[in-house]
Amino acid sequence: MKKIRCAILLALTTMLASFTYGQSEINKVPESKMKEIYEEVKTPYKYGMVVVPDTNIKKIDCPTVFRKGNKWCMTYIIFNGRGYETWLAKSDDLLNWKTQGRILSFSDTTHWDNNQKAGYPALEDTKWSGSYELQKYDGKYWLSYFGGHDRGYEKGLLSISVASTDKDPSTAHEWQTLGKPVLMATDSNVSWWDNHTLYKETVIWDKAKTAGYPFLMYYNANGDSVNKKRGAERIGMAVSNDMVHWMRNRKDPVLNHGAGITGDPNIEKIGNVWVMFYFGAFWKTHGGAFNRFACSYDLVNWTDWDGEDLIKPSEVFDAQFAHKSFVVKYKGVVYHYYCAVNKADQRGIAVATSKDMGKSPVHFVAPPPSKARSLKQN
Repeated sequence: MKKIRCAILLALTTMLASFTYGQSEINKVPESKMKEIYEEVKTPYKYGMVVVPDTNIKKIDCPTVFRKGNKWCMTYIIFNGRGYETWLAKSDDLLNWKTQGRILSFSDTTHWDNNQKAGYPALEDTKWSGSYELQKYDGKYWLSYFGGHDRGYEKGLLSISVASTDKDPSTAHEWQTLGKPVLMATDSNVSWWDNHTLYKETVIWDKAKTAGYPFLMYYNANGDSVNKKRGAERIGMAVSNDMVHWMRNRKDPVLNHGAGITGDPNIEKIGNVWVMFYFGAFWKTHGGAFNRFACSYDLVNWTDWDGEDLIKPSEVFDAQFAHKSFVVKYKGVVYHYYCAVNKADQRGIAVATSKDMGKSPVHFVAPPPSKARSLKQN
């Protein structure tokens, strides 16, 4: 009888843990399909760094890759001590990138976002191995961004807004911001998981309105459920009919691993399955930072992959962190862009591929003398 009680207790504990931190059983993607997706998207060959800072003052993060005409474009954010700005680079071959300039810059004003503008192009073609072109809505290209007024690394109240342009998105120019946030941690309808800080987001255009709305925003945020000082980061969603007015239509996140970080969603569609590439960090069951994925049939209920990481630290250039995904497939080759951080705390964009493409000639600049020793010890 004691063994039976123990077995029942263990089963209940497992079920509770799954309910609390696991994903929905509704419209669950079968294990066979999850394995099929993994085999399709895995990138075992690390090409190396493709975009690096020109000084040790700067840190480069969060790639978003899209196509315009016969050129590939990448936006990324740079932290320079003051805050985040958003930059643009171009490539002919997805491996060699040339910086073009800024598209969201600091402003010497009292605006709510004058010191933080971390942007991510929106409404990209989500078809796997598709065009990867940005789609126009209302005659404009769009991006979402999180911004703030305080100086420093992700300091103060960070909120989400949108910007747009009617110019060529492959050219470096300032996008027009909305002028106010569309989602804030201080909103009256804020939930338990996003009542501290809002971070990176991705916005897709689902013309089939699978989840009831054409525009869906997936974003990570932290809340007070684990620790009132820091909280934990999870991924949730907001919806819109016009790209300007956004609302939370769920009280809970769509992806949640409890303590630590679940963040930076990148969503594409492989066949009839939606795939969310994301990163995890500092989970109770999984240390460090790493890239993984989840799948969905309905864009609301997600099945988490429980196998090998897609990307994890393994090289000198990403020995501290290998995280934050953007994945494309072009001419049969999968390119998985990610943020690589070495032991000297230098941060830039690297890529891993499904086919051996050789090794990159791009490297970080020499680290500060005080941190050079950490690289030698790696």
